[in-house]
Parts: sequence; C-alpha cells; structure tokens
Amino acid sequence: MRKPLSMTLTLVLLVSLSLFVEVATSAASVAQFPERPIRMIVPQGIGASTDILARMLAVKFADALGQQMVVDNRAGASGMIGMELAARAAPDGYTLLSTSTGFQVIVPQLRKKLAFDPFGDLTPISLYAVTQSVLVTHPSLPATLQEFIAYAKARSGKLNIASAGTGTQSHLAGVQFKLATGIDVVNVPYKGGGPLVAAVIANESQFSISPLPAYLSHILAKRVRALGTGGNKRSPHLPDVPTIAEAGVTGFASTGWVGLMAPRGTPRPIFDKLHATLLKVMSEPEVRQLIERQGAEPVTGTPAEFSRFIRAEWDRYGQTIKAARITAE
Repeated sequence: MRKPLSMTLTLVLLVSLSLFVEVATSAASVAQFPERPIRMIVPQGIGASTDILARMLAVKFADALGQQMVVDNRAGASGMIGMELAARAAPDGYTLLSTSTGFQVIVPQLRKKLAFDPFGDLTPISLYAVTQSVLVTHPSLPATLQEFIAYAKARSGKLNIASAGTGTQSHLAGVQFKLATGIDVVNVPYKGGGPLVAAVIANESQFSISPLPAYLSHILAKRVRALGTGGNKRSPHLPDVPTIAEAGVTGFASTGWVGLMAPRGTPRPIFDKLHATLLKVMSEPEVRQLIERQGAEPVTGTPAEFSRFIRAEWDRYGQTIKAARITAE
C-alpha cells in the first residue's frame, strides 16, 4: 500500500532538517574549535632538536588559534612512549604529535612488537621542517674530519659516540659513519637530545652526529666543534664547515625531518582546520626565519604528500637497517 503523498513529503522534510542540523552543528563545532588548550606531544626530552622546533611552532600555532598549545615532552623507549601516547589519545583535535625521522620510520622497524601502528593509528598532517645532521666533537679533539678519523682509529674502541637512543637519527648516523670510515667507537645512548648535547660538551662522549638544531647555538658559542654536516651541500648557518662527504667520507649523508600528526579518527573538519592553520603559520616570514635560525629548513605540503613521504622514508631507512644489521639493544 502506497504511503500518502503528504506523509512522504513529511519524511523527506524531516530527513533534510536532520541533515541540516547535523551540518550546522558540525560547522559550529569547527568554528568554536579549539575551546581549550591543545597538547602537542614530543617524544623527546627538552633541548632536543624536535623539541626546539616544536616549541617554536607551538607558540605561533597558539597565536593563530587563540588557544594555548602545551608541549608535552614524553621521552623514553627511544621515543616510543610518546608515540604510543599520541596514538592512543582521543581523536578530537586536542592532542597532536610532533614526530620525526627516528620516531616514525627508524625505531618502529627495530622493535619486534609495537603497542601501536605507526601508519594506522596516526594521520599525517604535514611536514614543517627538514634538518641535516652535524658531526660535532669536544673542542680538545683534532680540528678536521680526517684528523679526527685518524685519531679515532689510533684509539680503537676507546672513544664514545653519543646518541639519543637506539634507533634514533643520531644512532643510525653513527652506525653509517662507522661503516663508512672503519672506526671502532662505543655507542652511548642517552635519554634524548638534551643529555646527548651535554655529554659531548662535558667530554663524557667525545663526539656525536646529530640534527643541527640541537647543536647550532653550542657550535657558535664554541662549546663544541663542528667537523662536517650531513647534507648534500654546506649549511648556510655553517658556511665554513664542509659536508662530511666533501671532507672525504664519500657518499655519506644524514638528514632528517619533523612533521605534525593527529590520532586516527580526528574529525575531518577539525583536521582540515589544523592543516590550514599550519600552512598559515608556516607562511609567515617570522616563523620561517625562526626555523632557519635553528639550522633547519621550513617545508610544508598536503597530508597525502606527507603520507607518501613517510612511506618512502620507511623504505629508505629500512634498507640501511637491514644492510647494517641494526637491532634494538
């Protein structure tokens, strides 16, 4: 039996009204977002390169959104504690993750078991900086890279190389350098970039190959000496310092990146607002200059581009990990 035309029209009107209310409510929710402070998790301690860049971004992000952004440092387990915390956070836009090379694509490949899926539980928003590593030594050591290599070979097994933990960018760079030069040094993992930097300054560890932002101010203050950088060209911040490849370690390269992610399931309108805000903040000359002063290069893109980039980095570092037979210690 057919329904009366008036009843059909009533049902259509009710469904349309329901959809209108839902869309209007969603739009109002996005317009009001954020209504409380946003937490940005950094899986490293204070003073590490990721932390330095994240804090710069957080200040400008807060200005743009009109709400405080709190940086929550969660070091430990080579960054996996902070990564898991972000992956398990409520997907409401109020928890973000500032991730980087080591946390996203290196350490997860060294672990037999992970409490989260680095691809399935986190959604890429955008890159916001790329970095190159720098080889720094205590000032009491030889002043050129080739002299340092000879010095290390003459003291086989007696020098310490500091890293920010197993599987981090600094650890992998050290492994690559050892393989390329044939030196025998002891890897000393520290709980993050801050303690790592302090160790080299104190000559507790004699050298490190770590992201430039963590060391730039100390290099300029002559607390440590830079012998080479890991990019394919000299850093504009250290024009007198050759690249490691240029200084004689052919083919050596060590670069990294920092990007913003959100827990999977973050509502698309809020996710899009976060992405748009990041692009707006990163377009400001002041922000770009702040990042550049730390020895990094500002970079942005779409979520899809960042996702493809992470997949490519996973494969690139995976090949190195297998070739060097690196395992979690």
